[in-house]
Amino acid sequence: MNGATLGTNLDYVVIGLYFVAVMGFGSLFGRHSRSTRDFFFAGQRFSWWLVGLSMVATLVGSYSFIKYSAMGYRHGISSSLSYLNDWVWMPLFMFGWLPIIYFARIRSIPEYFERRFDRRTRVAATVILLLYMLGYIGINFYTLGVALNRVIGWDVFPTAAVIAVGTAIYVTAGGQTAVIMTDLLQGFLLLAVGFAVLILGFIALGDGQVGPGVEVFWNELSPVQRQALPRFNSPPSFNFVGIFWQDGFANSVFFYFLNQGVIMRFLAVRSVREGRKAAGFTVLLLVPLAAIAVSAGGWLGPAMVQTGLVPADTSSKDIFVAVAHVLTKPGVFGLILAALCAALMSSADSLINAVSAVFVNDIYQPFFRQKATDAHYLRVARVTSMAAALVGIALVPLFMSFESIYRAHGAFTAAVTPAMVVVVLFGFLWKRFTPAAAFWTLVGGTVASAASFVWPQLITPFAHGTAMEGGALKTYSYIRALYGLSVSTAIGLVVTMFSRPRDAASVVGLVVGTLTEAMTRFKGSPPNETTGRPVTLVASVLPAEKDTGMKGDDDWWLPDPEDPTGGHRRPVRPSVRLPADALQTLAAEPGDLLFVSHPRWWYGGLRGAHALAGEPSDKEALVPADLAGQMRVESGARIRVEKIL
Repeated sequence: MNGATLGTNLDYVVIGLYFVAVMGFGSLFGRHSRSTRDFFFAGQRFSWWLVGLSMVATLVGSYSFIKYSAMGYRHGISSSLSYLNDWVWMPLFMFGWLPIIYFARIRSIPEYFERRFDRRTRVAATVILLLYMLGYIGINFYTLGVALNRVIGWDVFPTAAVIAVGTAIYVTAGGQTAVIMTDLLQGFLLLAVGFAVLILGFIALGDGQVGPGVEVFWNELSPVQRQALPRFNSPPSFNFVGIFWQDGFANSVFFYFLNQGVIMRFLAVRSVREGRKAAGFTVLLLVPLAAIAVSAGGWLGPAMVQTGLVPADTSSKDIFVAVAHVLTKPGVFGLILAALCAALMSSADSLINAVSAVFVNDIYQPFFRQKATDAHYLRVARVTSMAAALVGIALVPLFMSFESIYRAHGAFTAAVTPAMVVVVLFGFLWKRFTPAAAFWTLVGGTVASAASFVWPQLITPFAHGTAMEGGALKTYSYIRALYGLSVSTAIGLVVTMFSRPRDAASVVGLVVGTLTEAMTRFKGSPPNETTGRPVTLVASVLPAEKDTGMKGDDDWWLPDPEDPTGGHRRPVRPSVRLPADALQTLAAEPGDLLFVSHPRWWYGGLRGAHALAGEPSDKEALVPADLAGQMRVESGARIRVEKIL
């Protein structure tokens, strides 16, 4: 069904230009994706602030503005609840899960499941993870189609298809580097648009003054809409207990610990320390800002309806677009719509890149071509990126059947996430958790969630009094997560008690309490955790014939010949020789892991690479030509060196 046309020709031009600009900007970074390590992990070179800021765009999807504005219009301030519960999990993520997957050089979440458990658990995890990510891509495409249907009048499906193809183009060209750099740009735009709508709304409500506008806004909210938390178990479409288990527990854990797109973002940093900074920066500062930005249009809605600025018959699904249209002029409205496009692309690009990583690492390489060249796998990854976008488009009609995007998203995540969440938490926190328990938890928990769609009364004992409402696919939209978590936990505990765990040596580096061993394997020698300070030096590039170390950054991923399973990888890196006083400032010794980069901080590590500290030099920093080529520096240029481990 076509929507009414709100935009002007100028708005459409702005949308088109922005769309082309982002595709071009992202495609520029294709030169940085010369290997699968570049394509999936951006060479693991980025600074914390760049990854953190780019995470805004991943946190805010096109569904976010539509979804949270709709719930803000109906329920007020409590619509931000889903965004403000991630901090609970951050200590466990920063000091437990992140160092485990980073030091183990995990390339995909299912790979962790095989190395921690067994091959069949990896297969089960691959199926569930792909279902989750492809469904998320479909939700993003659907919601942008809804927004632009309201503005341009295009049908939802072709609108989603056009945006999807454009997103896939730059992801296919530039991989994770393109994802991070375009998301950095789009993250700023998303926050700016959200806060601009809020401030302009206050000005409009206050007849040109912000203060009186805030008063009008607050007075038009009902007492329930002013509350920070929704009611405990009603209505079924939005209640505290359901959203806590669905979003605060299952979805938050899945998003940070298991969402391949998010994991790849944090694995793109140059060190665990930088990853921890990025995580803290994201959750403590950027997530609250994002919660305000995406909810602002809906929060303003009741006051704008009461004052006649927005028609009273505006549906909650259309409230963000309607409010933005009233508050902005032609051209500016187009920029806001461009932000919706940005939100879609910035969420979908991470997921598209993640789907290609899972397909190549967990399906194609182990089952079809085990010993192909890296260049071959890179070509497969790019083809898979396009295919992932097409599958996401095909899922759009499924999500069109739900009356609200919020409920569609909640029902989807509540059904898919619980079994994986239980397995990953038990897996890295509990050494006794067995391969048999992991596999049957994944299978049994997923089957139990599927059965609850046929027999929703299975969920009733877990429902905390939430009413059963809607058809089989829609009833108990959120509380299904508690049911799935409970069943999965029970299966995991029972099977663990009657099955044999893996020996302790085989899970070293994969569970908490073994991080020192993990760091040793990662570095290739005992870690040096003494704190030092970065140094800036003048580089002297060695001629190519005097190079030492690796020939290309991919050698970091060579398998260890002492480990035929491929679980561990031999660290092979170039060596740089630094003056003795520089090593002293770094608190580094020969053999320690360093990061060498361009000295300008705003590159964010883009022009940088890892290296080992060699024997001290006399006066200069002696840099192998291979490493200098990666950083694009010549003799006489200044470089920045910091110790990693």
